[in-house]
Formats: sequence, structure tokens, C-alpha cells
Amino acid sequence: MLTVKKVLNNNVIIAQHPSYEEVVLIGKGIGFGKKPGDEVAGDRAEKFFVLRDAEEQEQYINLLNYVDESFIGLMNDFLERIEARLGVRLNEHIHVGLTDHLFFAVKRIQQGMDIKNPFSKETELAYPKEYAIATEIVAWLNGELNVSIPDGEIGFIALHIHSALTNRDLAEINKHTQLVADLIQVIEENLKIPIDRKDINYLRLVRHLHHAIERVRSGNYMEEQEALKKVLQTEYPVCYTLSWKLMKIMQQKLKRPVPDAESVYLTLHLQRLNKSI
Repeated sequence: MLTVKKVLNNNVIIAQHPSYEEVVLIGKGIGFGKKPGDEVAGDRAEKFFVLRDAEEQEQYINLLNYVDESFIGLMNDFLERIEARLGVRLNEHIHVGLTDHLFFAVKRIQQGMDIKNPFSKETELAYPKEYAIATEIVAWLNGELNVSIPDGEIGFIALHIHSALTNRDLAEINKHTQLVADLIQVIEENLKIPIDRKDINYLRLVRHLHHAIERVRSGNYMEEQEALKKVLQTEYPVCYTLSWKLMKIMQQKLKRPVPDAESVYLTLHLQRLNKSI
């Protein structure tokens, strides 16, 4: 038995749990007639999750003031599908962030407003597993809500899933996605080429940039490649110089050192891309 701390609505309560302290319990009618201090059987809950952060608790409570209960129930089914598909438990902050995001996204779609995502392709390349799951979920949501969620929304959902999987802040992930897009723009301007987003060399470059950012963020640097660096500097001076420009941008944005070895791998990717145009 758990103790009720706060009734949020007829189907959602915050309760005191012996192991997890405060938990959110969700179940049909679980909060009906309950008041703080009452006991409630945990097995009556269809879903429970922990929101340890006080700010997230407050955000979830506020969420219930404007998101209807049927949508909350749908989102719980939605998140259970993701967890079942991945075989892991997602970080609980997704209950707040993704519920809020999708509720307003669906409202905009129902009002005829368009949703654009300029980084959708880059997101798919960086996080293919999350993007594939988001694609399946969008198809399911379209049927459940009788709406047509645009493809651009898949990328946003994929970022939320990645954030919950890796326990990384969504704002940081968005910042890194924007950084990759900025780097691609610098490449196009400096090489004076329009890059085909379907080119296999572009796909490899985007994946490399995301991995490079992650390595810099985690401090997992690669071994130096001094001999190869000198050869590339002589053979491909334009791409080699551009690689250093990209590294300086990364260093400024990430506020962390980028290892010299990165110039070797970037030069090779840039040269392959330049030759394929």
C-alpha cells in the first residue's frame, strides 16, 4: 500500500513509495474520492513513474491543467510502446517534455498550421534507431488521433527519445544538431558546392560530425595521426584548411578542445565529398 500525497485528477495521483519516495501513479479512477494521507494499492496503477526533480514534478502538475486525461493516457501507451520496442526504461523526464511537445504539435496540426523541421534529415542520420521508432509511433498516433502528423515532427520526437535514452538534456542535443547544420553550411560556402543530401559521402560526413561532437563532449579523443596529417596537408590543402576552420567552430561552440587528429578524418571526409560533386 502507498500513501496519497496529492490527487492531480481522477486518474493521476502523487503517492509516497517506500523505495522511490514520491511517485506518479496513473490508472483509471485511481484518484477518485482519494485525499492526502489515504492509502492506495500500487497494483491498481496501470503505470507509475518517478519524477525525482521538484521542478519536473511541478511541470507535470501544470501539464495536467491543460492536457486532457485521454491524451495523458495515450501518451502513456505511447511511451510504453517505445520502452517495449527498445527493451529499456526511458528517463522519466520524457513524460513532461514529450507530452507537452506533442500536445501542442497536434493542436497546431488540427488548426491547419504547418510544422517544419530543417534538421530532420540530419536527425535521422545521427539517431537512426530513435528515428525509426518515432516513424512507427507517428503512424500509430495518426490512427489513434485521426490526424496526419507531418514527417518533420518525426525528427523532433526522435530527439526526445534520444534525450530520454541517454539522459542528456534536450537543449544540448538540439544545440549539437544545430552545430552540425552550421558546419555543413560552412562547408558548402567554402567549397562552393551544393551538397546532395542523399549522397553517401554526405551521410558519412554528418555521422562523423555527430560522433566527433560526442567525442569532444566526453573527452574521448582519438590517437594522433602526424604522418598522415602531413601527407593530407600537402595533397589536399583546401580540404585540410577547411577541416581546421570547422574544428575551430566546434571548439568555440562546445567550449572544449578539439584534438588535432580530427583534422585527418575531417579532411578525408571533405575530400570524398568534394570529389563526388
